[in-house]
Amino acid sequence: METLSRLVQQSAFTTLTYKNAIMIVVACVFLYLAIKKDYEPLLLVPIAFGMLLVNLFPDIMAAPIYNASGILETPGGLLHYFYIGDQYGLWPSLIFLGVGAMTDFGPLIANPMSFLLGAAAQFGIYVAYFGAILLGFKDGAAASIAIIGGADGPTSIFLASKLAPELMGPIAVAAYSYMSLVPIIQPPVMRLLTTKKERMIKMEQLRPVSKLERILFPVIVTIVVVLILPTTAPLVGMLMLGNLFRESGVVKQLTETAANALMYIVVILLGTSVGATTSAETFLKPTTLWILGLGLIAFIFGTAGGVLFGKLMCKLTGGKVNPLIGSAGVSAVPMAARVSQKVGAESDPTNFLLMHAMGPNVAGVIGTAVAAGTFLAIFGK
Repeated sequence: METLSRLVQQSAFTTLTYKNAIMIVVACVFLYLAIKKDYEPLLLVPIAFGMLLVNLFPDIMAAPIYNASGILETPGGLLHYFYIGDQYGLWPSLIFLGVGAMTDFGPLIANPMSFLLGAAAQFGIYVAYFGAILLGFKDGAAASIAIIGGADGPTSIFLASKLAPELMGPIAVAAYSYMSLVPIIQPPVMRLLTTKKERMIKMEQLRPVSKLERILFPVIVTIVVVLILPTTAPLVGMLMLGNLFRESGVVKQLTETAANALMYIVVILLGTSVGATTSAETFLKPTTLWILGLGLIAFIFGTAGGVLFGKLMCKLTGGKVNPLIGSAGVSAVPMAARVSQKVGAESDPTNFLLMHAMGPNVAGVIGTAVAAGTFLAIFGK
């Protein structure tokens, strides 16, 4: 009986609260969206499962306990050690290395004007920042919340780890949720701000990009951006290193490792540890609702900013630019570019915008990293 009593006392039923039950349901909803609806499953599955684990067994995120002599008395939980990589910005930087190794910057090099569309799509970040300030968030927290508008989960985690670690869970969940909901959130904004005639515009084929240009691009971008904003070095530096692996053609093993094995290992570590920050005690607060709301506002305004700037470029070029590609200026690569293609094809099935949209899309990755570096330079310690 004593043994049975101890087993019962150590079961999760004795510590489970209604808040934990709510978070378990939320985790199951995320798993449903990832598996059934195919919404960013590589991200949502580990995040949702980390959320599930921490609300069933909170000690899986417990920090280690040391005595007065510095001797370890109680080891930390498994996901606590995964989380250390988030705290130090290790996992987001390695994700950027993998993204760089997988990304073709050719469309951006062929059409440098795409940089402007990528920059315009960061408008939502600054709208959300001032909105967060008005709601009473401090500068660092407001900046961390605002970066959700870039639709870039690793950058959101990186900045939150530096400026608002206590908000990392809600910020990460919001960022990855909106990334996965790009096909739902963006199209209504795109249709609202464009006419059918604009959506039917066919763009000229992009010029071929030489191998030399492809090799020089990551080197030049790294030098220019890091000289101006050294705080962007962990993200932009790793992004461009991965791309240099890809374009140099002499380190195929490193390219394959960064783009596949390493990338997916880090996704597991980052996703489960981020999900494990969403315990009921830290997540179910009014602050979380504000973060989710501000993130949505940032994402909508970012999409609108890109489309509106696309309309301006359309007029300035005499109708040669389809405004829809401006919406791809957010960092959700390549999903945002695919959405531009899909919405354009609805008006004209023979219109192929994907490669044109990839220019602003990869420019948005750089733009979001620069925005994060700017906030870090201003508000970082």
